[in-house]
Amino acid sequence: MKFCGSPMMLASALLAYSGSTSAWSNVAVRSWAVRSSSAMGMSTYATEQVGESATESFRLKFKDSDSTISPWHDIPLKSENGLYNMVVEIPKMTKAKMEVATKEESNPIAQDIKKGNLRDYHGPIFWNYGCLPQTWEDPNEEHPELKVFGDDDPIDVVEIGSAALDMGSVKEVKALGVLAMIDDGELDWKVVAVASDDPLAEEYSDIDDVPESVKAGIREWFRWYKTPDDKPLNGFGFDEKFLPKKDAEEVIEETHEAWKKLKSGDTEAGKLWVN
Repeated sequence: MKFCGSPMMLASALLAYSGSTSAWSNVAVRSWAVRSSSAMGMSTYATEQVGESATESFRLKFKDSDSTISPWHDIPLKSENGLYNMVVEIPKMTKAKMEVATKEESNPIAQDIKKGNLRDYHGPIFWNYGCLPQTWEDPNEEHPELKVFGDDDPIDVVEIGSAALDMGSVKEVKALGVLAMIDDGELDWKVVAVASDDPLAEEYSDIDDVPESVKAGIREWFRWYKTPDDKPLNGFGFDEKFLPKKDAEEVIEETHEAWKKLKSGDTEAGKLWVN
């Protein structure tokens, strides 16, 4: 989708566009291999659907052999190539707001619920969306420059490759840059990445390689996507600029260190499931 015009016109087009597909046709109920940067080497994981698609009962659980594991805590942050493992929550061109359930046992993927209703975006998201395992945006930690606190979730990833990735798949990605979104007074970093096996991975090495139209689309989609629910526009730090790969890697490392403290008990977990 190519668009020329003002940010407001772009946002209106993104929110109005209805060419979505079903998230449930992109559920990865299968096995896959993940290469870890640690001495563990290759690990094989599988997903298992519990409950009916598009209902409150739906859960996508992660397994290692016969044991249920957490996609947040048990899948390594990095691959053996030094790239990152992305847990795919929402396939591109779908609307169901799926997420790793941080407060449920073993953190399966589930559909977000607001005011008793399953949550959908008002229009499809145009990129694959997910999170990096073993990261956490600490709500007790104030950013020294932006003066806002973390949003209490794993760090988000916007994957801009050409393929629709399956919900529940774990994909090796190259981090290209990061956008500091401020949502309701909370810092909600968006890492821009591309799957390492996507043809675009050969073209993109840093955020300046990404076309301005793609970056504008990401920024405006996340600025406006809550407004149909009478929510205010989201804002962005650093003059709304996408920070380069070096900064993205620093942010990822900071959130990884915060996760380590959470997992060890040095930081209070509250209602989060970390065991």
